[in-house]
Amino acid sequence: MYNLDEFMAELERKNPAQPEFIQAAKEVIESIIDVVNDNPAYLKAKILERITEPDRVFSFKVEWEDDNGEVQVNRGYRVQFNNAIGPYKGGLRFHPSVTLGTLKFLGFEQMFKNSLTTLPMGGGKGGSDFNPKGRSDAEILRFCRSFMTELQKYIGPETDVPAGDIGVGGREIGFMYGQYKRLKVENTGVLTGKGINWGGSLVRPEATGYGTMYFADEMVKANKDTMKGKTIAVSGFGNVAWGACIKGTELGAKVVAISGPDGYVYDEKGISTKEKWDYMLQLRASNKDIVAPYAEKFGAKFFPGKKPWELKVDMAFPCAFQNELNLADAKALIANGVKYVVETSNMGCTADAVTEFINKKIPFAPGKAANAGGVATSGLEMSQNAMKYSWSAEEVDAKLKTIMINIHSSCVQEGKDSGYINYVKGANIAGFKKVADAMLDLGY
Repeated sequence: MYNLDEFMAELERKNPAQPEFIQAAKEVIESIIDVVNDNPAYLKAKILERITEPDRVFSFKVEWEDDNGEVQVNRGYRVQFNNAIGPYKGGLRFHPSVTLGTLKFLGFEQMFKNSLTTLPMGGGKGGSDFNPKGRSDAEILRFCRSFMTELQKYIGPETDVPAGDIGVGGREIGFMYGQYKRLKVENTGVLTGKGINWGGSLVRPEATGYGTMYFADEMVKANKDTMKGKTIAVSGFGNVAWGACIKGTELGAKVVAISGPDGYVYDEKGISTKEKWDYMLQLRASNKDIVAPYAEKFGAKFFPGKKPWELKVDMAFPCAFQNELNLADAKALIANGVKYVVETSNMGCTADAVTEFINKKIPFAPGKAANAGGVATSGLEMSQNAMKYSWSAEEVDAKLKTIMINIHSSCVQEGKDSGYINYVKGANIAGFKKVADAMLDLGY
């Protein structure tokens, strides 16, 4: 039998200076420990020890030359966490904050997120401490080629299929896929998030934002409520926030806030027109990482250095970065009458913020469930690549919606708790059971 405190103490001892990984592991293990203790097969097979240890971790040097002819050195990683239900699957993040601990947390979360989609994908994550901000296209190309020259040794369409993440968009995926093809002399679905002209899937750029809104729609329905007329605050202004603004508007809600490192924008009229959505993408493409120009262009209000969680809104969607919404933010949202919180970034809320929402019975969706639309559509891209076929945008969107509805149902089934749906518990148990049972079935 497992004791939570003892298990976590040992896990922390084995993984020092990795706070994000320990936070993610504790959130999951708190939910599943009773399930494990009640199942003799899980206990005998030491599933908890095995599921918290990556299958393998690769760390490598990335040497490249900047535009001044100076050699630069970064560190690259790939964490292959668990492939019990399919090839390792998870994004690549290029950001100066990237560490092994960050990628272990993301890979651990990815394992359960991918399980929830019901598609045959295991969990993995990778990236580099390279910062693409302010770099020229030529510098990014040289870095991506060097990064893929090493990474290609460990990946493949039936082994490990990376995708994009923070700092890795269509441009970077294209540069890396081009290098992979040169080295392997093959066209395969080894990366997802590809351009539509060379193997990509329609709806993929919007998918995470669309998916979180489909999940939110099911949440409000479960509470005999509707999205129509709901006011929404979204953090971030990249692809995820962009997709959320579009689909939220389509479902009848009004997104009134987006944010960036420089502060947030409040648009009382709603971020609800194609012109505004297109401008969000222009801001992201500008590489300046600021949202203030949106306020100037559309007559909205800009609040420098602040987060949108101080606003009085019905729904909050953290869409930017891990631990971006803290306890003080949670209390501010609750005081202002927030009705639903949908974590769309990976582990977007601190542990104490999540606890506060659950204690106050605010319906709260964890990222591993609510933001699974991105990897689900990546899985659909893998299927299209394998078939050498392409579905229409309507077909992909319909499949995405069905997947998100089914994820919500799984969370409800495992998370019902005295009249309140604990989506954190439900997502963790549902995601864990499939992986653990697969490990047993395979004789791991």
